[in-house]
Amino acid sequence: MDYLLDVHTHTIASGHAYNSMMEMARAGFEKGLKLLGITEHAPMMPGSCSNMYFRNLRVVPRSLCGIEVMLGAELNIIDYDGHVDLDDHVMRQLDIKIASLHSVCILPGTKEENTRAVLGAIHNPMIDIIGHPDDGIYPLDYEPIVEAAKETHTLLEVNNNSLNPAGSRKNTRDNLIAMLELCKKYGQPVIMNSDAHVFADVGRRDFSEELIRDLDFPEELIVNRSVDVFKEYINLKYQE
Repeated sequence: MDYLLDVHTHTIASGHAYNSMMEMARAGFEKGLKLLGITEHAPMMPGSCSNMYFRNLRVVPRSLCGIEVMLGAELNIIDYDGHVDLDDHVMRQLDIKIASLHSVCILPGTKEENTRAVLGAIHNPMIDIIGHPDDGIYPLDYEPIVEAAKETHTLLEVNNNSLNPAGSRKNTRDNLIAMLELCKKYGQPVIMNSDAHVFADVGRRDFSEELIRDLDFPEELIVNRSVDVFKEYINLKYQE
């Protein structure tokens, strides 16, 4: 299968990433991607962007270095009801919205609390993707999450960075196996993203692709196979 898009990446604007938009776009083009998403960390992440940064993304061309780009945010889930740290007015101006749990923005709760937080984000009509729902410091009940994602046309992410043995997230492989088996059961699509914070990691999928192969996960449930499939799927959420 050809992997044509990577829509979870960060630039120097996020505060702890190391390349410019142009450098990330060039890396995506050189790796054969057709679409690159740049999703800076939202304001509650220490050192990241202000609201004004996201409001002004309209000035950035959506084609850079020969590749289509979509610009958005990796939002922080900030409470157990699933609220995020940009308001709807700003989010409407973004091409992609990912919602994720980060320990610097929300303390891990019980499995019930963590699951309720993710479900709240899934049911937010602005949210396209749940980012790295795999970190063992946030125990999750995956069945209601997969069911809700299916109901709302929200993509669940298989995050390559999470599976890197050098990474900081806990028990990610076992958690992703549990989630992916339920995705197969319910026919829930997933998206494979790099979560790149440096140009060399753009489009990287070595760890996630190995897991997908090991599970014999259906290609038709992986939206990276087509830019059109990805766009059509996230647009379904706004048509409900």
